[in-house]
Amino acid sequence: MAEPKKKKVTASTAPKTKKEAAPVGNATGLRIGAVALWVVAIALEVVAYLMLIGKINLTFMGTIPQIIIALVLDLVCVIIGSQLWKKANHIKPASEKNKVLFWLWNNMGLIVCTIAFLPFVILALTNKEADKKTKTIATVVAAVALLIGGAASIDYNPVSQEQQQAAIEAINTDVFWSPFGKVYHTHEDCQALNQSDSLTYGTVEQAIAENRTRLCSFCAKKDDIQGVVTDDKE
Repeated sequence: MAEPKKKKVTASTAPKTKKEAAPVGNATGLRIGAVALWVVAIALEVVAYLMLIGKINLTFMGTIPQIIIALVLDLVCVIIGSQLWKKANHIKPASEKNKVLFWLWNNMGLIVCTIAFLPFVILALTNKEADKKTKTIATVVAAVALLIGGAASIDYNPVSQEQQQAAIEAINTDVFWSPFGKVYHTHEDCQALNQSDSLTYGTVEQAIAENRTRLCSFCAKKDDIQGVVTDDKE
């Protein structure tokens, strides 16, 4: 008698491991940390320029390595500060009633990044006394840091206070999201999660805090959820 064929286990049929989302966190503490790092970043920009014009000179290291290290540390502070700020914005979003203030609040990281590098680039280019080779290398490093920091500081998934409140009011059950997903789901067996073998679950507030700011459009249609931003509609 032939043995029955075993059912093949695929990513869509295998049981998914689930973990509870971390607590939302404190937006105020994150903002304080971001501002502190940004202040340090701007201070490092000043230090880098003083190194360029010879006002600061570490005798055990060449001028170019000194400037590069200062600018790299500047970049690290800018990026970490921007990540903290974005996290805080997803925990406690700004209102979108004033479009200009909403944009400024959500792009503080980009604004600070510009302040932390662009003045250095301008001053370096216009300085006629600094060594030409040192000035060229320092300018290139600062310009590259500006581009990298700017790209990392932009919030590509901003959420407003109104959007967050609408989602909280419309969905009173746990939602689910995958490690690399960009949206949250009301159903753990959603077709969009077929390739995910692990899920995180929690409240809508926790999902938004984890940068899942939009509801899956399949789940929205299945539950007939209205007034909530989905991945196919702003």
